[in-house]
This record gives sequence, structure tokens and C-alpha cells, in this order.
Amino acid sequence: MVVMCWHLALFSPDQSHPGGFIPVTLSRIETFDRMLGFLKNPVVVTAEINMNLVALTVMGLISRLWGLSYPRAVVFDEVYYGQFVSLYMKRIFFVDDSGPPFGHMLLALGGYLGGFDGNFLWNRIGAEYSRNVPVRSLRLLPALAGALCVPLAYQILVELQFSHCAALGAALLILLENSLITQSRFMLLESILIFFILLAVLSYLKFYNLQRHSSFSGSWWFWLLLTGVACSCAVGVKYMGLFTYMLLLAIAGLHFWHMIGDQNLSNVSLMCHFLARGLALIIIPVAMYLSFFYVHLTLLYRSGPHDQIMTSAFQASLEGGLARITQGQPLEVAYGSQITLRNVLGKPMQCWLHSHTNTYPIRYENGRGSSHQQQVTCYPFKDVNNWWIVKDPGMQQLVVSNPPRPVRHGHIVQLVHGITTRYLNTHDVAAPLSPHSQEVSCYIDYNISMPAQNLWRVEIVNRESDTDVWKTILSEVRFVHVNTSAVLKLSGASLPEWGYRQLEVVGEKLSKGYHQSMLWNVEEHRYGKSQEQKEREVELHSPTQMDISKNLSFMAKFTELQWKILTLKNEDTEHKYSSSALDWITMDTNIAYWLHPTSGAQIHLLGNVVIWASANVAALVYVCLSLWYLIRRRRKMYDIPEGAWQLWVSAGGICVGGWAVNYLPFFLMEKTLFLYHYLPALTFQILLIPIVLQHLGDHLCRSLLLKSMFSALIVAWFSSVYLVYSTFSPVTYGEPSLSVTELKDLRWKDSWNILIRKQ
Repeated sequence: MVVMCWHLALFSPDQSHPGGFIPVTLSRIETFDRMLGFLKNPVVVTAEINMNLVALTVMGLISRLWGLSYPRAVVFDEVYYGQFVSLYMKRIFFVDDSGPPFGHMLLALGGYLGGFDGNFLWNRIGAEYSRNVPVRSLRLLPALAGALCVPLAYQILVELQFSHCAALGAALLILLENSLITQSRFMLLESILIFFILLAVLSYLKFYNLQRHSSFSGSWWFWLLLTGVACSCAVGVKYMGLFTYMLLLAIAGLHFWHMIGDQNLSNVSLMCHFLARGLALIIIPVAMYLSFFYVHLTLLYRSGPHDQIMTSAFQASLEGGLARITQGQPLEVAYGSQITLRNVLGKPMQCWLHSHTNTYPIRYENGRGSSHQQQVTCYPFKDVNNWWIVKDPGMQQLVVSNPPRPVRHGHIVQLVHGITTRYLNTHDVAAPLSPHSQEVSCYIDYNISMPAQNLWRVEIVNRESDTDVWKTILSEVRFVHVNTSAVLKLSGASLPEWGYRQLEVVGEKLSKGYHQSMLWNVEEHRYGKSQEQKEREVELHSPTQMDISKNLSFMAKFTELQWKILTLKNEDTEHKYSSSALDWITMDTNIAYWLHPTSGAQIHLLGNVVIWASANVAALVYVCLSLWYLIRRRRKMYDIPEGAWQLWVSAGGICVGGWAVNYLPFFLMEKTLFLYHYLPALTFQILLIPIVLQHLGDHLCRSLLLKSMFSALIVAWFSSVYLVYSTFSPVTYGEPSLSVTELKDLRWKDSWNILIRKQ
């Protein structure tokens, strides 16, 4: 490590002293003279600069920021993240099932700082950016994060108590890893994720090292709190950050377990340590994670294309969209209310309870008979036939009385179809597509021995008490048939042509629990005023005028949005560049990010082959050596000093543990995977390389000759790392353009898809 120091001291003139100056002893001078002396003499400034860190930071910035606006075209997943940036600029709500919103907000911050107005059509990889898109600004934060990973790697190895030479080697390997360079130079999230992961690891190591001699000092608190903040940011960027967060929690728990056995610590001291770690590593990360969603929901207050997957209450809280329809609706559902009922499940699509004049066929295709009653379905579009009237079974009127009589949990109601005035009914007849459930219909009196069974009990599932009033949008209700105890349910099956492909609604006989397919909420609502049918039909098309506030609390919105993110799954489709987790170890795959429209210039996500192979070898050597040491130690044979063993184990816990938790979970995931998913795990593996090399040099190469030969091999190996980096830099940076022959020469593996334009 190169350290530069400057030190300026306070001096006063003295003719008797050689050189004319002696240090001033301030304690001998009166207060007034001391103040004058302060004004007359220079201020002491002391600074220490680690030139290794400065040089590594500068090199990292150059490697990531050079030519950042090239190419001025949409590169691979920029087509995906760019859509969300535009929505942020326009304050339009969206849901992204890939993870939390913090990473998207950081990308949007780059667009905001660059003056982006959000007007760009993100529909094609390779599309040229228009002049209003600040390309450099949008890519700046990922590039800065990628650049700062270089000095972070250096500092992590220093805090692990390895030599500055090993730390410098780790930083240079991160610097020269082609895949990390490529991923950090575009509007993507992996470099930001890796930055926060490394920052969390470094912060915890600094905190742990301070633990020994300066507990509860300012520096101790700073690094402990920064650990929690960095972990929260990592999880907020992508849920992959949760793996490293859990690893650090496990390590912190293990360290605290060792502290419990320290007899020098009092019970009060242990409790203070426990509370400090709980605050910094659990409470603050959770609070920050919530704050990401709070900012996200505050910024995105306008209705957008993703509203439809949210509940009616959530949609009504957004500006525009459903809010324009529901604004001014009555809150409490009363007898005589005109309502539309939306199924809470929203799958396979959102739909509303619906009926029309068509009846069920007398016989189905399989020969089973039906009631030939009026069809009841769930219709995925707004329609006047979605309106129903809540009727009191003991009265004939279909209007709201004055004052209104609200419907409460447990009340018995009849649901009258607004247009056909027929009653919602079910009976012991098999449903058309779900024969184990009952058919639901609107009752037609054919003067046969099939009496109407149209009484339904309202059960408010999310009630706070048994006297709760049925509320518009907010209440989720079940309709339980009084005669048969069947529950009104959306089966999700599509009816045949006679049912216009609408969704089947059934009476579920065996209703255990509260599945969302059985829950309904009132979306549109008005107080009925017209008793005559013709006047009522006109009324069903007219808006209401009463005012009501239905704003959801932040926690209610957060809970719903978080659940949607975790459960919403896009259809998995095979992608040309998708791969399996096994392909990543040996880099049997690549991703073509961009191809110049006319020349052979192109950008690929390809790693440095020497680094990837060395990382695998280092991991294998570490595991084998660790097993050997453990077996030998079991036999009371100690090949290395105890301090070296503890250093070896702690380094493995961070590096091998970090690789494992960021890699192995992908074998359990049912999603489309890409090579860039491996980059966080690869980063930990790269940190392991110089650790293994230093260990081999210190403890296995014991003669001077072996040490000299080992050093020469390391120099040759590192030269090959740089040579591979230089060879593949044209497809890392996209320039210079390569000829067909040069491109073919870069295809070191048959499985690599290097794009060669047809002549």
C-alpha cells in the first residue's frame, strides 16, 4: 500500500532557536493570546491517501465510463427496463414481477437528472434512441456502481486480513472481467446489485474488526448501520440480494453466539450488542424496504396499463382509470343499491358477475341435462348486463329508502339482475363444466316443480366485527346460498360457444376456507331511485353524484402490491439466449446484446475465460484443502497455524458462502434464466482466487525456489488474464468493428453464438 501524508504544525518565531522557529505550547498562553495565535498561524491539516484505492477507482471509472453513450441504441434488456423509466417519468403506475422498485427508481433517477421526458417507444432491441433520450445519463448510475466494485473488492480482502498484494489482485480481476464490464455499461440492474452486495460485505467486515477494540464507537455504529442499509438496498434492487443478506445475518448470528461464551462481557453488554444488531440488521432494513415502496407509490399516482391486475380498491386510489368511474359513489351498500360485482381472484382474467337473456342448453354435449334457466357468467368487460340490484327479501321495492338501510355481515339478500329483473339462483343441478358443483342461473318460472331458490347470505370476509356494513370496493364478500350452503364461485373455465366463451360461475358445495375465487367486491355502485323498469335501465347508465373517500392506507397498498409481485408470473417462454444454471459454471453460453445494423460491430455478454476457469479451480482447491485440513485436525495434526486456519475459514465463509447462496437457489427456480444471473455468484468466486493463491504461496510453497516459481506462474497467469480481456474487448465495448474472420476467431466454443452477417 502506498500512503501519502501531509502534516502542517503551528509554529512561532524565536531568534534563539536554530532555524528561528519553535513549537508553540498553547497551555502557557493566555486565552486572548491563544485566539490571536490561532488567527496568525496556519491550520493543521493531516490527510492519508491510499494510492492503491485511488488508482483502482480511476481505472474502474475509465473502464466503465469510457464511450458510455455508445451504442446509441437499445441494448438487450434496456428494452425492458426502459419502459419502467418512461412510466416513472410520466408518473404512471406499473407492476414488475421481477422484483422490488428500488432498482427501477435508481434508473429513473438517471433519466430524471438527464431531463428525460419519458417519450420513447421501447419496443425493439437495436432501435436508435431519439434525441430526447439522455443515453449517458440513463446508463451512468449502473456504470458508476460497476466502477466502484473494483475498490470495494480491494477493501474486502484487506478487511479479511489478507495482504495488499492479494487485495490488489482481486480488484484487478474484477476490473478485467469482461462480463462485469458489459453488464455495468448499460441500463441494467446487476452492477447496482453487486455494488450493494459488496458494500454490505465490506461494511460488516469493518464493523466486525472494530468490534474487538472499539465497540459502540462512532465508527462501529456507522459500519453496522451501513451494513443494514446496504443489505436493504441490495434486496430492494433485486430479490437476489436477499441471498447475501441472509448469509450476513447467519454470520452475524454465529459471531454473536461466540460472544455469548465470552465471560468478560456482562449480561447488560450482551443485551446491548443484541439490540444494536437487531436494530441495524433487521429493523432498519425492513423500514427502508417499506420506504422504497412508499416512494414508488407516491411517485406513481396515475392509472396505467397494469391497473387491471389490482383490486378495485387499489385501482380507485389511482388518478384516472377506475377512479374516474367510482368517484362520488356511496360507500355503504344498502337495500336497493345497484352494484357491479368483481371477482377478487382476477384469474384467468378480471371479470364481473354477469347475466344475459340466453339460457343454458337443454342438454350439453356430453348428454347431461340442464335447468334451461338464464345463464349467469363472469364477463371480462364492462357491460350494462353486469349490474345487479340488492333486494330485501321481505319487501318488493328495488329502490333505496330514505334514510338508506345498509346491508351488514350475515344479512340475507336477493340479487336481481338489473336488465332482465330475474333473481340470482342456484339449485341441485350440475354446473355445465364443473359437474361436482351446482349450476348458477337467473330464475325463470316455467311452472314446473323447480321452485326458486334465490336467497343469499352476505359474509364479509375482511370484516372487523360481526356488525360490519358491506362497503363499496373495500369489502370482500362471500355469497352463501341459504338453501344448499353452496358458495358463489368463479370456476375459471371458459364456456362453449353457447356461453360466448365467458367464464363459468358455479355454486361450490364444499367450501373450505376463503379462496379468492369465492370472494367478490362491489366495484361500481349507485343508490337506485327508479321503481319502473324503463326508468331503471336509464338510471343504470347514468353516473352517481354522491361524494365518498375510499383512499387505501399505505400498508394496505403495500401488502397488495407486494403480494402481486411475489405471485404474478408471466408465462415462461423459451428465449434464444436463455440457459440453465449448469451452463454458467463453464460459460457454455453467451448473450448477444447488440449488433450494428450495417457493420460487424457487436456487443456480447461473455466472460474472461481465464478468470472463470480460475474461479472454478480456486473454489475446488478451497473445498479440497478445507476437507484435508479438517480431517488432519481431527487427528490432532495441525498443518497451518491456528491464526491462518481462522483466516482461511472466515474467508471461505464469505467467498464460498457468497458463491453458494447466490448460485445454488437457481436450481430450484422455475423461471427463464440468463447468464447474467450468475454474475453476483461469480463476483464472490473471483474474490476467492487471490485468497487461495496467497494461502498456497504462504503455506505450501515453503522453499525459496518454490516461492520464486510460484510467483513466476502467477505473473504468467495474470498476463493471460489481461490478454483474454484485450482479445474480447471489441465485443465488450462494441468497437472496433471486427471482420468476419476475426469474429470467427472469437468463437472459442461451439456453443457461443457470435453473430456473423451474411455476405
